Amino acid sequence: MRLWPPKAAAAAICMTASCVNAQDWVALRTSMVRNQIERRGVRNTAVLDAMREIPRHEFVPEALRRSAYEDRPLPIGQGQTISQPYIVASMTEMLGVRRGDKVLEIGTGSGYQTAVLARLSARVYTIEILETLSRDAAVRLRNMGYTNIVTRAGDGYEGWADEAPFDRIILTAAPPELPAALVKQLKRGGRLVAPVGREWQELVVVDRGMDGEVSQRSEYPVMFVPMVPKKK
Repeated sequence: MRLWPPKAAAAAICMTASCVNAQDWVALRTSMVRNQIERRGVRNTAVLDAMREIPRHEFVPEALRRSAYEDRPLPIGQGQTISQPYIVASMTEMLGVRRGDKVLEIGTGSGYQTAVLARLSARVYTIEILETLSRDAAVRLRNMGYTNIVTRAGDGYEGWADEAPFDRIILTAAPPELPAALVKQLKRGGRLVAPVGREWQELVVVDRGMDGEVSQRSEYPVMFVPMVPKKK
C-alpha cells in the first residue's frame, strides 16, 4: 500500500486526505478490522463487514482524516469524539443487533456508529443533544444514501417515548447512572448497552427478559465523554 510519494524531495509531500485514493482507504479499513478488531476477539461477521465497508474517514474533520483508521478516538468538535474503532465494533457485537430490529441510539455524534447500526438493523432512531452535530450528521448520512435513520436533536435522558419500545438501545456517551426512562423503553427480549459512571466507566449490558424482568452485567472499563441532560 502506498500513501506517500517515494521521494521526500518530490515537489511537495501531500499531507491531506485528498491524496489518499479509494483503494488506499479500503486497505486502511481492512487493516483496521484485521489488526484492531478481529485480533481483540470480535467475531460477528455482519459487524466486521460493516466496519470494513463504512468509510470512517467521512465521519471525522478533514484535517484528521488521515488518522481515521488509527486505534484511538478522535475529536469531532464541540468537545465530542468519534469512538475508537474497536469500541464501536465491540459494543455493536455486544448489542446483538438483528436485521429486523428497531434501534435507539443516544449520542449521534458525527453519525459513524449510527451508520454501523443502520447497516445491521431495520431502523435507527438517534438522538444528539448538540443541534449542530445532529444537523450535520443528518445531512452526512442522507448524502451517503441511508434511508432507515431518523435523527433528532434532544435530551437523550428522555429517550424517544413516541417510538418506544425498542429492540436495542445503545448509549455512546456516559451517564453517571443508567437513565430509568431508557430502561423502560426497552422491549421485552431487548438489550441495552451503555458506558455508565463518572470519569472512567464500566460498559454495562442490560437485558429485559420476556417476563419483563431486567438483569444487568458489567463487561469492561471504558472512558467516554459524559452524557449531559438538556438545560431546562
